[in-house]
Amino acid sequence: MPVSKDRITLTGLRVQANHGVFDFERANGQLFVIDVTAWLDLSPAALSDDLANTVHYGELAEEVVAAVANDPVDLIETVAERVAQVVLAHAPVQKVEVTVHKPQAPISVEFADVAVTIERSR
Repeated sequence: MPVSKDRITLTGLRVQANHGVFDFERANGQLFVIDVTAWLDLSPAALSDDLANTVHYGELAEEVVAAVANDPVDLIETVAERVAQVVLAHAPVQKVEVTVHKPQAPISVEFADVAVTIERSR
């Protein structure tokens, strides 16, 4: 079955968390910014006007934030994978793209952002 072109997008979810390979990152924490796009067929919800026929984006945002805020890991790649699995746990979701931004990453040169993006499907 082809992936729907419909999607729900959450952009700029801000989470304070303690991920990183350095001790000071684990101790002090820092800001992470998460973008999520979930592909799913939105026509059942559009035709029925029933929230039960889609993914509740408010609840999804809370789940994503909880997944990022808890259980520190070394790599933002791991954070992205964790978020992807949370989104794919919703049965209607066929595919997800997750970007984890680490704008306060400990890099010795001036930069605007560091991010990883992954895409996962059922």
